[in-house]
Amino acid sequence: MNSGLLLLLLLHTAQAKPCPPCLCQPLQGKLGWRIDCTSLGLKELPLLSIDILILELQNNSLTTVPPGTLDILRKVEKVDFSNNPWNCDCSILYFKMWLEDFHEASLANITCAGPAPVKMRALSQLSGNALEGCRKPAPINCLDFLWRDVPLVAIAILVLILAVCILHYSRKLARRATEQQHSSEGPLLQALDMEDQKSK
Repeated sequence: MNSGLLLLLLLHTAQAKPCPPCLCQPLQGKLGWRIDCTSLGLKELPLLSIDILILELQNNSLTTVPPGTLDILRKVEKVDFSNNPWNCDCSILYFKMWLEDFHEASLANITCAGPAPVKMRALSQLSGNALEGCRKPAPINCLDFLWRDVPLVAIAILVLILAVCILHYSRKLARRATEQQHSSEGPLLQALDMEDQKSK
C-alpha cells in the first residue's frame, strides 16, 4: 500500500501543473521546473523562482525586464525570450547584460521593436551608446566654466601679489641691513684711522 501511494504521488507530480498564467512541468531526473509561458500575451514577467531550469517566454508582449528580476534564476539552463516587442532603450541594458552573462545563445534571438534608430536590429549588436537614453552628453555652458574658474584665477592673482610684496619687502630689509652695517662701520673706521695716526 505504501508503494502504491508513492507511485500515485510520483505520477501526480510528473503531470503538468498550471502556474498561473504559465504551464509548469517538473523535469524528470532533475530538481527543477520547465516554465512554459509561450504565446500568452504577457506584458510583464511572471513570478520566478530559483528552481526554474527552462524558461520559455517567446511570442508575448514583453518590452523590457526590470533590473534584478532575473537574478533569482541561478540554475537556469535554457531561456527563450524571442518574438517579443523589445523596447531597446537604456532600460534594456540589464536584460542584455544578464543574457550575456548567463545565456548568450538566447541573446542572438532578441530583436528590437523600437525605438526607430534600432528597430529590427539584434540586441546583441547594440552597445550602451547605441541605446537611446544611455548617453546624454552634458551641455557645455561657458558660464559654468567661468564661475568655477574665476575664484581659482583670483586666488592665483592674490598669491602672485603676495609673493611680489614679500620679495619687495625682503629686498628693502636687505638694503636697510646693508646700510646699517655700513653706517656702524664708519665711526669704527674713523677711530682706527685716528689710532693709526697717533701711533706714527
